Amino acid sequence: MKLLIHNLKASLQDPQGSALASAEAKLRAVGLKAERLALTKRSVDARKKDEICYVCSVAAEISGKPSPKQLEKLGAVILREEELIPAGAVRKRPADAPRPVVVGFGPAGMFAALLLAEEGCRPIVLERGDDVFARTARVEQFLQTGKLDSDSNIQFGAGGAGTFSDGKLITRINDSKCSYVLRRLCEFGADPDILVNARPHIGSDRLPAIVEGIAERIRSLGGEIRYRTKLTGIRTGLVGEVIAAITDSGEIGTDTIILAIGHSARDTYRYLIEEGYTIEAKPFSVGVRIEHLQADINYAMYGKAADQLPPAEYNLSYRQGERGVYSFCMCPGGTVMASSSEEGGVVTNGMSNAARDGINSNSALAVSVLPSDFGGTPEGAIEFQRRLERAVFAAGGKNYNAPLQTVGDFLSGKQGSAPSRIGSTYRGGDHYALCDLHTILPSFAGDLLEVGIRRFARQIRGFDAPDALLTGLETRTSAPLRILRGIDRRAVGHPGLYPCGEGAGYAGGITSAATDGLATAIAVVYGV
Repeated sequence: MKLLIHNLKASLQDPQGSALASAEAKLRAVGLKAERLALTKRSVDARKKDEICYVCSVAAEISGKPSPKQLEKLGAVILREEELIPAGAVRKRPADAPRPVVVGFGPAGMFAALLLAEEGCRPIVLERGDDVFARTARVEQFLQTGKLDSDSNIQFGAGGAGTFSDGKLITRINDSKCSYVLRRLCEFGADPDILVNARPHIGSDRLPAIVEGIAERIRSLGGEIRYRTKLTGIRTGLVGEVIAAITDSGEIGTDTIILAIGHSARDTYRYLIEEGYTIEAKPFSVGVRIEHLQADINYAMYGKAADQLPPAEYNLSYRQGERGVYSFCMCPGGTVMASSSEEGGVVTNGMSNAARDGINSNSALAVSVLPSDFGGTPEGAIEFQRRLERAVFAAGGKNYNAPLQTVGDFLSGKQGSAPSRIGSTYRGGDHYALCDLHTILPSFAGDLLEVGIRRFARQIRGFDAPDALLTGLETRTSAPLRILRGIDRRAVGHPGLYPCGEGAGYAGGITSAATDGLATAIAVVYGV
């Protein structure tokens, strides 16, 4: 039997060794002996600066069955075996069924296609962007020259938006498929540390090879990935059943389309809305990227222990009435990225490499946008984002430079102070225009960002440093709409169409999107 023992304090010098020793001692104290121990989770507890430590969870294999009293004293639970496919599930997709089509090769599409391929379904993947290597070259060209490829960029292409966002794997969902996703990522080259780190990440420098490894696995099993191929329509029958996927290079006959399009596929959204698919607007967020020196954040959070710990990460939030302001996608040692996918619009995001050793740390600071802010319609939500992105483009000089303001100026109602101690990382550091971000942001967002920065400075000393930088705008924190589906994961009124992942409004990050893609593929094959 396996037990999971939580809340084990461990030393900074040897977290694994001290956690395993502590677990062994706890077991011995209640009359149990472990046949095997393994560290399963590790996080930093920095609530008290003079008592910083790791807090760990350990899995213990024991013989026999512990009593409820022993479990209570241990602070342990019985660890159940994971089931990717429910026990007793019977395959329902016939072996001679048409090949399923997966639209999009981000985390949801990748893991859906991987499972379909390993189940012998030989999926056809449509990806509007390039493979990871050609895509990386196009992104680099855009960063250097401002020449944007609207189909292959930081939003579109193999790996999806997550390929250029540090590869953070944090998720708040409680799904056993999450650990499956992490294990498979390790199989394709991720550092095994992601299996135990409470805030796992891969690094944008390592993700391309991992994505290509998954692509090669799919191809080796008879699957196909068609890059530079865009879904332009869906042919349906009399009762809405899928008959074919229509692309810019021809039709593909199929009875199943998994729609994993990502949160920036606005042309696909427009098509679905015009064709009468059931879609609703949902809340999202907009904000800015804030940059500090990584050394300042590390010291503010860890004090003298900073040099013994991995780069500091923070997760901040504050609610005022019906709106919240919060940090999102925090990138220690990272870069503010130019993430546009439409001509004439500027979007920012953040990324960092595996080592996280850049001089700055950055994070999105985002404010809630409510349906009442944009008329409550899907079209209104998309236009709200687009209007802001075009305003940012104009403020930056209409050349994909970004508007920038120091925190000191933002909080005091001034503008014009240039970066000094803290330099910009956006497009190499010199592609910005000084401006007043209050003139671009909706008033509710600008006002609440001010409140948030001041409050967050109570938690992290120096968060409101006058020379910290704000770069605008972050508008693609999540999809602004949801493509409605039933409990069988099929789109309402359209059997054979399976919306999934972040672009369909059912996920919020790499891991949750990947698990949603897996669950959708399982529904296609097994009907569960």
